[in-house]
Amino acid sequence: MGELRLVVIGDELVAGAGDPKALGWVGRVTARTQAPDALTVLTLAVPGESTTALGQRWEDEVARRTAPDVETRLVIGLGRADASAGLSLARSRLNLANILDVAEQRRMPAFVVGPPPGAVEDGDKLAELSVAFGDVAMRRRVPYVDTYSPLAAHEQWLADLASGDGLLPGQAGYGLMAWLVLHTGWHAWLGLPDDAA
Repeated sequence: MGELRLVVIGDELVAGAGDPKALGWVGRVTARTQAPDALTVLTLAVPGESTTALGQRWEDEVARRTAPDVETRLVIGLGRADASAGLSLARSRLNLANILDVAEQRRMPAFVVGPPPGAVEDGDKLAELSVAFGDVAMRRRVPYVDTYSPLAAHEQWLADLASGDGLLPGQAGYGLMAWLVLHTGWHAWLGLPDDAA
């Protein structure tokens, strides 16, 4: 395989904000990914970022972290900011579609992790957003991890949110997100055997 670089873009959830172990889901997934060669994971997070803002910055930031002789892949961790910012579903879909289309033009395979549940009042909006993001990814044959549906009524997830600020997960919540990523095509996307999980 040779050296592999994963660039993870998104909001505070990809940085593991709120996790007392400072691993977040990205750190936990990386720890469970047994690549045969060198694996470098670079996290580029901006707290509270909408897909509009992400779409404006990602290409330049990722370009600085690529090299001609290193395979680079893009992991997109989508947050909840579109719902709270009042972006239309059509705008959110278009923003993600543009990111995925440019990544494909750059021959940079992409993997998308959808927004997890947060504040109760955002529930319906986030559910719709997750479905919309999943549809955009599916149409482009890009793996998509739905974190919303499995966690919306998950006792451990809800307890973890409630024990903090109600928005950011802690150790248990990030562990659940990592489990979903690892069991939704992660290893296949990397060309690794599934038993590596």
